[in-house]
Amino acid sequence: MFSGSLVAIVTPMHPDGAIDWPAWERLLTWHSSAGTSGIVVGGTTGESPTLSDAEMLALIERARTRLAGRVALIAGAGSSSTAAAVERARQFSAAGVDGLLVVTPAYNKPTQEGLFRHFEAIAAASTVPVVLYNVPSRTAVDLLPATVARLAKLPRIVAVKEAVPAMERVRELVALTPAEFTVLSGDDGTAVAAVAHGAKGVISVTANVVPEAMAQLMSVALRGDREGALRLDAPLRALHEALFVEANPIPLKWAMLQRGLIESGLRLPLTVLSESHQPRVRAALESAETPMPLRTKSA
Repeated sequence: MFSGSLVAIVTPMHPDGAIDWPAWERLLTWHSSAGTSGIVVGGTTGESPTLSDAEMLALIERARTRLAGRVALIAGAGSSSTAAAVERARQFSAAGVDGLLVVTPAYNKPTQEGLFRHFEAIAAASTVPVVLYNVPSRTAVDLLPATVARLAKLPRIVAVKEAVPAMERVRELVALTPAEFTVLSGDDGTAVAAVAHGAKGVISVTANVVPEAMAQLMSVALRGDREGALRLDAPLRALHEALFVEANPIPLKWAMLQRGLIESGLRLPLTVLSESHQPRVRAALESAETPMPLRTKSA
């Protein structure tokens, strides 16, 4: 159901942290015309820990209206509290999204059985497809392939976003889950390799800056042309890496500011990209050969 280049979209904000609604509309329109196949609202890249449920519902509503079914709309519904995630699943699935992205709980470190029951409860509360999200580098818990295989048997659990950048993990997930279950890469730098090993696309950070390039890259990779995909990926590799020199989305929002796509707003405890990292991100933007001119003043 979900494939290609899906963007984990930023939440544009004014310098005071308020959501920049005109910028939100512009970003949605841009992705809709750039070949992006899905938009994830309120994921980690969208600063989900600082968004209220009311803000999420407003973001979803505007996205649903603007996209008008042309692009898949997925809402981040994860929480370290199962009860809170269940309530989010009810609210967000009723708001007209095409799916939910549900990250593993952070900090409380459940067992594999706890993870199974957590996602089981969320899927039961949802009325739309659910995409599991495993990112142990952020959450300190690893959703193992055997647990994903158990969850894949449940109604509405249709995919996993896997951010462990190891091809052994991708191969194991593909081998253990049904053919109709979708594995998506959660790591731009290894997305081409992941597709070669059975993934159906990527939920991308880089696509926030170069959506056309990522859409073309995934299209070529999914056709089975790995050499062609690697050629398209080569000018993006520095950007894949530079966007994580500090915690996501700090470098990404700085990069988008340089492109004139958003203002400089971040919500504490996130802060603006350190000056020492700005030259690397700027160089990566230039190597990606995007057509928009860079601003001359650093933020």
